[in-house]
Amino acid sequence: QVQLVESGGGLVQPGGSLRLSCAASGIISGISTMAWYRQAPGKQRQLVASSGSGVGINYADSVKGRFTISRDNAKNTVYLQMNSLKPEDTAVYYCNVAGRSRNFTPYNYWGQGTQVTVSV
Repeated sequence: QVQLVESGGGLVQPGGSLRLSCAASGIISGISTMAWYRQAPGKQRQLVASSGSGVGINYADSVKGRFTISRDNAKNTVYLQMNSLKPEDTAVYYCNVAGRSRNFTPYNYWGQGTQVTVSV
């Protein structure tokens, strides 16, 4: 059974930092892309950052220069370091893992989400 376990969310003041982690268990092989999305109240889920094998790293314009995505392939874990946080970064953050299994069947899994609140 595949599980994505997220951690690191919380309440932080503007200008502060948080580090999110997402550990994928049950995925044996074939991960191609690990990414973070976020969804604010009343808004659609949007891509924050992605790290893809062979395609590099991408960031939403709104977080460039402030957020850094990294991954530990040996641990099937992806991180999101968030610095200089702003109130508009407040959202539920979701981890996403996509790839192909050994029989080339594509998969796409989501974490349960972790709340990030930026407020005084």
